[in-house]
Amino acid sequence: MNTAVDPVPFAPAAPAVVARRSYWHGVFRQLARDPVAVASALLLLLIVLAALFAPWLAPADPYKASMIRRLLPIGSPGHLLGTDELGRDLLTRLMYGGRLSLLMGVLPVLFAFVAGTSIGLVAGYLGGWVNMVIMRTLDVFYAFPSVLLAVAIAGALGPGMSNSLIALTLVFVPQVVRVAESVTTQVRQLDYVDAARLSGAGAFSIIRAHVLGNVLGPVFVYATGLVSVSMILASGLSFLGLGVKPPEAEWGLMLNTLRSAIYVNPWIAALPGVMIFATSMAFNLLADGVRSAMDIRR
Repeated sequence: MNTAVDPVPFAPAAPAVVARRSYWHGVFRQLARDPVAVASALLLLLIVLAALFAPWLAPADPYKASMIRRLLPIGSPGHLLGTDELGRDLLTRLMYGGRLSLLMGVLPVLFAFVAGTSIGLVAGYLGGWVNMVIMRTLDVFYAFPSVLLAVAIAGALGPGMSNSLIALTLVFVPQVVRVAESVTTQVRQLDYVDAARLSGAGAFSIIRAHVLGNVLGPVFVYATGLVSVSMILASGLSFLGLGVKPPEAEWGLMLNTLRSAIYVNPWIAALPGVMIFATSMAFNLLADGVRSAMDIRR
């Protein structure tokens, strides 16, 4: 009796698929485990939302003055944080002031990030006399402290928000260029960059495909830490009368106008400074958290 059994076709084992988590997933996961960075991010989010939605959240008109309600203390009826030297609601002024203060902190760094990264890529990749000319020219800016350089440029250009943006951008560009040039010089010596160069690829193609992605991360982390410096410098320019002009609400300008109230109601005079300190510290701590999170091993 023939009891032959049909052979079962051989089924190859399915290849093991190793789920490789992306680098940025690991960065965000590491960042979420840092309580200081999370708290800083939440504080910044609260400040940004309060500034963005100030027209709907603010309890009063930021420009409406009242001489009979000057320098009311914190907790006064209808004025939770009191009033300033012209009787304007201070909570409203702080919320609106966050708009310009955050803008003056982020925009110069953003402009410097774009310009500085581009210049640093060119200097670092081409090297030689191009690198020497660019870096030696930018070294002139390092002869002056950042504060003095910002005041000198803003003073030469004249007071105003746009001139302050230009001054702060010029202060930060050399710093970003130095970081971008250093990283680019290291990346251009890697084997895959040499292979792309030997294959006949042009300089622009190599920078775009192989160098830029490795340079953006370190430069971005460094630029994140400059936001707090930019905010402090911008507030200092406004305090000196070289930044935002009255009657606009900006934390540095509010510090200047409230100087006369420091002996009458010191808590009121200190509130803009508290906002500058809290926001700049939150940016610094968040930048430290991002720097640590991006240092993970893939």
